[in-house]
Amino acid sequence: MSKRYAVVLAAGQGTRMKSKLYKVLHPVCGKPMVEHVVDQISTLNVDKVVTIVGHGAEKVQEHLAGKSEFVKQEEQLGTAHAVLQAKAELAGKDGVTLVVCGDTPLIEASTMEALLKYHHEKRAKATILTTVIEDPTGYGRIIRDDLGIVEKIVEHKDATEKEQRISEINTGTYCFDNKALFEALENVSNDNVQGEYYLPDVIKILKDSDEVVAAYRMESFEESLGVNDRIALAEASRLMQRRINENHMRNGVTLVNPENTYIDIDVKIGRDTVIEPGVMLRGETVIGDDCVVTSGSEIVNSVIGERVHVRTSSIFESKVGDDVQIGPYAHLRPESDIHDHVKIGNYVETKKAVVGEGTKLPHFIYMGDAEIGKNVNVGCGSIAVNYDGKNKAKTIIGDNVFVGCNSNLIAPVKVGDRAFIAAGSTITKDVPDDALGIARAKQDNKLGYAKHLNHGK
Repeated sequence: MSKRYAVVLAAGQGTRMKSKLYKVLHPVCGKPMVEHVVDQISTLNVDKVVTIVGHGAEKVQEHLAGKSEFVKQEEQLGTAHAVLQAKAELAGKDGVTLVVCGDTPLIEASTMEALLKYHHEKRAKATILTTVIEDPTGYGRIIRDDLGIVEKIVEHKDATEKEQRISEINTGTYCFDNKALFEALENVSNDNVQGEYYLPDVIKILKDSDEVVAAYRMESFEESLGVNDRIALAEASRLMQRRINENHMRNGVTLVNPENTYIDIDVKIGRDTVIEPGVMLRGETVIGDDCVVTSGSEIVNSVIGERVHVRTSSIFESKVGDDVQIGPYAHLRPESDIHDHVKIGNYVETKKAVVGEGTKLPHFIYMGDAEIGKNVNVGCGSIAVNYDGKNKAKTIIGDNVFVGCNSNLIAPVKVGDRAFIAAGSTITKDVPDDALGIARAKQDNKLGYAKHLNHGK
């Protein structure tokens, strides 16, 4: 098999996005759109990927580190000029080169593989990926002769009225014989309305040299959708989300209302898990089998075990074991490690907290920088007081401990195994194993004093 190369065009500034963020780094379902493209290319056994960068080059390189080589296009003088920047990397090499736009996040590896196969079968020097759409405004048109053979591509702004009525468009994805590509690029001119060097002009140059130029027409326009503004970004996200959600449903996940469920592309969900409407699953979240995630929940970069029930809660960068109940309105902040059979109730917040097996934090509790043992019960309103205004300190609670309601554990502090903290206590010293910790102000009843406070009532 001949060598395969890929050039990803990612140098455009994207002024229509009206954003400080480099265009191809705008996320679609949790991943920058250029990374979607490169990840699909990486499955094609490509020998080298070269990404052409311009504005914001450093940020693109950060996201694609280890996945691509990079060449900078100092001036954006058109797509042909952009590909020519890869001359030092690719010119003179035998093989075929894919050219793909970095702002087409919906392009799939299977389509590019089909394009490569068609290119080989036709023994072509260039093969254009095309499609047909109802409104081709803004797209380059595929001009064919009476026999259906491709003659050239004409950009919309340069097309005649007759040519503008053609509905077959250039998607911006190509397959070229690598040597022929770089030889032709040297002869591209900028004699057009925009004064730019167009990659489609390579097609005409090859045709004028009597080389074979083919066109592989794909059925759906969806994959070729280019993102140039926020409207197209929203449409690409919608289409990608539908693709992701349908894949999960085919694999045994119930999405009660897939049109209102937001799942990033790298999320993994086990079978027989039920996801209710309005849920957001972000980053590299993993959810096990037989879970339920109810409306309004957000889970980000977290690992959730099996048979977990998350009720309208937020979980960030945390780990949750099996058979855990969370919420409603719980907030697991980063580095929370919740073991099996734990109950995290309503309005409970954890942060950098380990919660041991079988422990219950039923409601209105804050546990930050805490290590909590097995089978602990923490009463309503209890707080691990972890911050003194400058430094964070740790609270350690042993196994089988009972913490009464409205207890303040002033860190650093350790509560031993089987200890009992009386309700309303402010604990500032360690509590030994099997001890009762109680720290309250003494109650004093002032008989008859209340009538002086009733203001004559």
